Amino acid sequence: MAQHALKFALNHMVCPRWTPEQLIETAAEMGVGAVELRNDVGENSILNLDAARAAGRRAQELGIEVLSINALYPFNIWNAERADKAEQLAQLVDAAGGRGLVLCPLVDADYTASEADKRAGLEQALTELDAILGRYDLQGFVEPLGFPISSLRTKAKAVDAIRSLGLESRFGLVHDTFHHQGAGEREFFADLTGLVHISGLEDSAIGFEEMLDEHRLLVGERDRLDNVGQLRRLLADGYDGYVSFEPFAAEVHGLEDPVAALRASMVLVRDGLA
Repeated sequence: MAQHALKFALNHMVCPRWTPEQLIETAAEMGVGAVELRNDVGENSILNLDAARAAGRRAQELGIEVLSINALYPFNIWNAERADKAEQLAQLVDAAGGRGLVLCPLVDADYTASEADKRAGLEQALTELDAILGRYDLQGFVEPLGFPISSLRTKAKAVDAIRSLGLESRFGLVHDTFHHQGAGEREFFADLTGLVHISGLEDSAIGFEEMLDEHRLLVGERDRLDNVGQLRRLLADGYDGYVSFEPFAAEVHGLEDPVAALRASMVLVRDGLA
């Protein structure tokens, strides 16, 4: 199978102090083809239709694709509140001209449901979301979170549920390199992967099961997550979507020149793959 070219995207988490329009303009300036908007970056969040439409207009003007709004949480604990939130977010993605909605599972040490109940909750959520997202012709990007206390830790469990329901055309995976390592997962599902998130870990004192979002850097020379190896495997297996930078560390968010840091990380990843 021919390996596809690497396509970078910018998740708003690269610099939460930018407005959505600044994120889109920066992507255009950098020659990056797509962005991910968010509903959890303070005053720069997409929380209403006016903000979504404004971001969508700017993206269209500059030829930038809006991949997603990130995220519906906790998507796998389904109730009336979640249904309302999913509908609101689907409307926002649609207003922004976006492709889909990122779906993140519950992370809670006090959640003690059985595996059977977790599976039932996951299938219920996917079924309900199929109807909601279908009204707007949107994709659902399921992002298993690899933390030990996550209620959906592995991509394998997500894939099994999606396939058992026959919903492969509605839902794809987010392969997050941080969560892939955190879960100790070895399987890759390039054929069902709709989006890839990358970030780096450099602190040698932190075990993969101890990693937290606050440790997530841009991918650098001392990266311990094997981002390049993971990307090489995904591309070789046929993944042809976007690879989106998603660092959460305060030191990244505080960078004086985030564009220069992003460019350096892109060069490092491209060189590593070459």
